[in-house]
Amino acid sequence: MSELHNRVLAAKDRLIEDRRWLHRHAELSWKETETAAYLENALAGIGGLTLSRPTPTSVMAVLRTGRPGRTVAIRADIDALPIHEENELEYRSIHPGAMHACGHDGHAAILLNAVRLVCQDAARLGGEVRFIFQHAEETPPGGAVEVIAAGVLEGVDEVYGLHLTSILPTGHFGVCPGVLTSSTDRFDVTVQGKGGHSSMPQECVDPVVTGAELISALQTVVSRSLAPSDAAVLSVCRVRAGEAYNVIPNTFEVTGSVRTYDEGVRAKVEQRIRTLAQGIAAAHGASAQVAYSRGYDSIVNDPELTRMGRALIADTFGEAYVADLSPIAPGDDFCYYSQKCPGFFVELGAANPAVGSDAPHHNPRYRLDEEALAYGLEYTVALLESRLAL
Repeated sequence: MSELHNRVLAAKDRLIEDRRWLHRHAELSWKETETAAYLENALAGIGGLTLSRPTPTSVMAVLRTGRPGRTVAIRADIDALPIHEENELEYRSIHPGAMHACGHDGHAAILLNAVRLVCQDAARLGGEVRFIFQHAEETPPGGAVEVIAAGVLEGVDEVYGLHLTSILPTGHFGVCPGVLTSSTDRFDVTVQGKGGHSSMPQECVDPVVTGAELISALQTVVSRSLAPSDAAVLSVCRVRAGEAYNVIPNTFEVTGSVRTYDEGVRAKVEQRIRTLAQGIAAAHGASAQVAYSRGYDSIVNDPELTRMGRALIADTFGEAYVADLSPIAPGDDFCYYSQKCPGFFVELGAANPAVGSDAPHHNPRYRLDEEALAYGLEYTVALLESRLAL
C-alpha cells in the first residue's frame, strides 16, 4: 500500500463523520447557511489557508505555497434537493423537504478532507490551489456563475471536479474526453383556448384536446426532426389544466425537459417545439405561448487533462477501476468553470446493492456507499499533489 493510501485510511472515520453531518443538515440552493458555516469552521482549524466567502453561502480556501507552480482550482457542490428523505438512517436529514439525494454531501466531505491532507504536504508543493465549496448547483442558473463572477477563477490554470454516481460500482471512475454531460433546458407551453360548459364543446376552443395533440407531436421531435446521430432527449414532465370535471378550461400548460450534446441540435429542438406548439394551436383555433429556458451547457473535458487524469486513476487504483464513458445525460454547472480554463470532471461510482446503495439519484431513497468516499479522497489528493509537485 502507498503512503497516501495509508493516510486516507487513517482519515476515513473523520471523512465519514463530515459526510454524515452534512447529510443530516441538508440545505436547499442559496440557503446553505449551516453547511457553509460548518465548512468554514473546519477549514479555519486547519491553518495555513486564506478563507473567503465568494457569496453568502459558498466558501473558498486558498493554499499558497509561496513557490513557483501552477494555480489549480477544484470545486465541490454543497446544496441539497427539495426531496423528503425516506431512508431510515441515524443521520437522515433533519430538515423536512431537503435531502442530499445527489451526493453533494459526499463531494463536500471529500474536498474538506483533501484540504487537510494536502496542507500536511504543503512544504513539498509549489504553486497555489483553490478549494471551492460552491452553493446552488441544483437550481439553474446555478451558483457557479456567481462564484466565477466573484473572481474564484482569476489566474487559474486548470480546474477539476468530481461527481459521485449511481451508474457505476463503488470505486470505479468514469472518464470521458470532450463532451461529458448534456445541456439541461426547460420548456413551458401555455395553450390558450376558450373555456365553457363540458356539455357544449362546440361553443369552446378546447385547450385540453389541443394540448394532448401537442404532447404526442413533441415525441416526434427527436425521432423525426433529428438525424439518428444527433443525440437528444425530450421529456414532457408536467401538465396542468382545469379545476372541475364538467368545465372545459381556458388554458392547458405543458412543461418539459430537453437534453442535448450539440449546440446546433439544441437550437433545432427549440425551434421545433415552438413551431409545433404554435401550429397545432392555430389548427384548433387556439394560441400558444412558448417559453424556452436554457439551463446548463455541456461540460467539456479538456483532452490533455483527461489523458492525465485517466492515467493517474489507473496508476493509483489499477486499470480495472477506469470506466471509459460515453456522454451522459445529467447536467452540472461545472460547465461554466471549464469554459473559463481547461478542466477535467470525473464520475466516481458509489453504487453497491449489497449495502442498500442502489437507488438512483434524485430519489427519496438514494443512499451512496460511503466506501466510495475514500476512493474520492485518495484520487483528489493524488491529483492535486501531482499537479503541484515541485
